[in-house]
Amino acid sequence: QLSLLEDAGFGGVLLYVDPCDLPKTTDLADKAFMVSLNSGGDPSTPGYASIDGSYRQNRLNLTKLLVQPISAVLAKRLVSLPEDAVRKDRCIPLQMPPTGKKIVTLNIQSVTTYKTISNIIGYLKGTVFPDRYVIIGSHHNGLNTYGGQEWASSTAIITAFIQALMLKVKRGWRPDRTIVFCSWGGTSFGNIGSYEWAEDLKRVLQRNVVAYVSLHNPVRGNSTLHPVASPSLQQLAAESQNFNCVEKTKCPESNVSSVQMQGDSDYFINHLGVPATQFSYEDIRTSENSSFVSEALFPVHTTKTEELDPSFSLHETIAKLTGQVTLQIASEPVLPFNALDIALEVQNSLKGDEVVIPQLLAVASRLRDTAELFQSDEMRPANDPKERAPVRVRMLNDALQSLEKSFLVHQAPPGLYRNILYRLDERTSQFSVLLKALEHCKLHQSNETIQAALSEVLSSINSAQVYFKAGLDVF
Repeated sequence: QLSLLEDAGFGGVLLYVDPCDLPKTTDLADKAFMVSLNSGGDPSTPGYASIDGSYRQNRLNLTKLLVQPISAVLAKRLVSLPEDAVRKDRCIPLQMPPTGKKIVTLNIQSVTTYKTISNIIGYLKGTVFPDRYVIIGSHHNGLNTYGGQEWASSTAIITAFIQALMLKVKRGWRPDRTIVFCSWGGTSFGNIGSYEWAEDLKRVLQRNVVAYVSLHNPVRGNSTLHPVASPSLQQLAAESQNFNCVEKTKCPESNVSSVQMQGDSDYFINHLGVPATQFSYEDIRTSENSSFVSEALFPVHTTKTEELDPSFSLHETIAKLTGQVTLQIASEPVLPFNALDIALEVQNSLKGDEVVIPQLLAVASRLRDTAELFQSDEMRPANDPKERAPVRVRMLNDALQSLEKSFLVHQAPPGLYRNILYRLDERTSQFSVLLKALEHCKLHQSNETIQAALSEVLSSINSAQVYFKAGLDVF
């Protein structure tokens, strides 16, 4: 949104979160908040690691706009909204009155400084495929006041998981693949720790990482379990959820979806094309709204975590779900990924789209046919120990871990993932890049943007189809 406003020539922006988008269990309408304007990593070293000797670009300001977050109460006062605009039976979003004019003087005095960001990395080395990594990522405190203790939930869960694994290790157990435990720093400022670590090790991670399991803010509410997974991991996430879900009132009917995740999974999904999954509890399905409520950090009382989950049963459930998914990926001889689910997701993303061309539908159909053959001809024999050839299993696993890399587009519109398999929110099923291109087309009366987007999507689907078909053989 800020990028579009800057392009349109605006000079200043007052950011607020509409009361209708706030969780119903908290009263934050009169609270200001913090939001990072940084899209990812150290902004002075875009695209390369921020290490000693790196050239630092002079980027004192991340945007030309003057930006100031304000509370919803202040926003309401500025637009002179009448008191009866918010009714008890339903919430009406804030909007400017039909007449009237306000003059606001905005004076921003932000000061740019450099700080050291620290990550904490540990690993449990695998015995069969030690050069293949399953990364499980949490984050530690980066802000003393804002965000409350949301970092504490992820830290508690990853700590409990490590303790449980160490009990197994002491009895002689080891995973097949290496499990890498990461606690990232600088998450609130634009996922700086994870971006810089991954940029530094990019070549190794591109070859070796098979999956990313996220623990970003896992208990942000206490009413709804919200599982998110990339298409190739949706089936695994659903099976884990059905197996571990003890409290049937809190997590039946929790469909696994592929919507954009917040936090440190960003670089792994959008630059490395790594399959990712995340389980979290929420108060409301914030992902159903395309608001930026999840990026807004409010000053939260430090006991909020204990109030949300006094018995820590929700934390326990997330730990079990996350642990089971991680162990299955780390220990099964054949990676539990599903190529056919990717093909089905692609076909669903093209349904009802007014801009889809026949070539797109045709190549999507070929992708599904190829994925079905891939599942039957390659996956089933490999999962049978009697037919399992070690060399063939290694080749199959190498193909499986790269299934989603074909869907990384070179350039995505601001606010959208480069990995086009992820949707912006749960209200839409179409490819986000095509929806945004269509909006741009209607606004500017030009077909150039939509044609470029269609070409990107067509190239991605065709590349995946060829990869599925020839991934294990000489082309």
